[in-house]
Amino acid sequence: MEKQPLDWGEFRSRMPVARRWAYMDHAAVGPLPEPTRDALVHWADDAAANGDLHWPDWNHGVEACRDEAARLLGCRREQIALLGNTAQGLNLVAEGFPWRPGDNVVTLADEFPTNQYPWMNLADRGVETRRVPTENGRVDLDRLARAMDHHTRILAVSWVSYLSGWRYDVDQLAAMAHERDALLALDAIQGLGVFELDVTRTPVDFVAAGGYKWMLGPEGVGIFYTRPEHLDLLRPMGVGWHSVVHSHDFSRIELDLRPEAARYEGGSSNMPGLIGLGESLKLLNSYGAAALSSRVVELTDLACRRLREVGAVIGTDRPPGHESGIIVFEMPNRASDELAQHCLERGVILRLRGGRLRISLHAYNNEEDVERLIESVKCETS
Repeated sequence: MEKQPLDWGEFRSRMPVARRWAYMDHAAVGPLPEPTRDALVHWADDAAANGDLHWPDWNHGVEACRDEAARLLGCRREQIALLGNTAQGLNLVAEGFPWRPGDNVVTLADEFPTNQYPWMNLADRGVETRRVPTENGRVDLDRLARAMDHHTRILAVSWVSYLSGWRYDVDQLAAMAHERDALLALDAIQGLGVFELDVTRTPVDFVAAGGYKWMLGPEGVGIFYTRPEHLDLLRPMGVGWHSVVHSHDFSRIELDLRPEAARYEGGSSNMPGLIGLGESLKLLNSYGAAALSSRVVELTDLACRRLREVGAVIGTDRPPGHESGIIVFEMPNRASDELAQHCLERGVILRLRGGRLRISLHAYNNEEDVERLIESVKCETS
């Protein structure tokens, strides 16, 4: 049963960053929870004092991360690969897919570069990348559908726009792709960790997400999900000792690939990073996606309301079902770069993106953080 606390003080108490800052930059890099920090420090102390003596324990921590990632997505652990970042996951699809000259990929023109370059890199294989323009950080799904044809093999879209905060309906995206015999590759980095994505109900084909934003993990680790029927579709890239069934029998040289997503992991992993990510996912899973998303929407609704009250122009559309943890805004007649520095000097960490201010709130943020933001943007810049 999901934990439904009356308040979020317990979560906040596990976030050291909250003791000093009103931290509103999770869409860039999230801070580490206390249990995650402790796990990393413990690993470093152990590795320094004992070398690899306790490697089996470390590996147990890595596999615990796989279990927590599977729990987060509602899938089996065999469907999860533990990778280094979102780009690595998307490139597994881009480079491993059985393309034919004349095929195309449809994506959005304002996607983060990570969800554009892997597809554009296929041009020398005769694959076209169709970049559909957006308006105010979103696209009409009919327009997206019109960009697809019988040569479209992959629809590649971010769950949440890093520029606007618009959250797409993944069920609609999956249906659109499948109706045209294409597959959906989802860049989930700006939603996974605070919004629910149950892949047993939503037939997304591939999911890639770095763990260092909303999942509150260290940089350099992430997760990749594939539907089991696609396991043999992608040619494994970067195969290594970990890719085969007999991974620990180094004297047996047979390319007998593992019948699970771990075949894509290749060689040795970032063990401390994955141990840390596992602790962060365990913390998030203890609350559950329903509670986390409700809290994030509650806080971002409050932030929008208060910002409007002090004259801000909100640049994020937030109809029900499309809200995220991201809000972009401007203060009329105020330079956004100067205002960002002004906020930092007053203990509010946010981000400048596309010439506008961007805040991104997690569930441990609170009403006091929002008011600290409001007081900062109300003040005259120095």
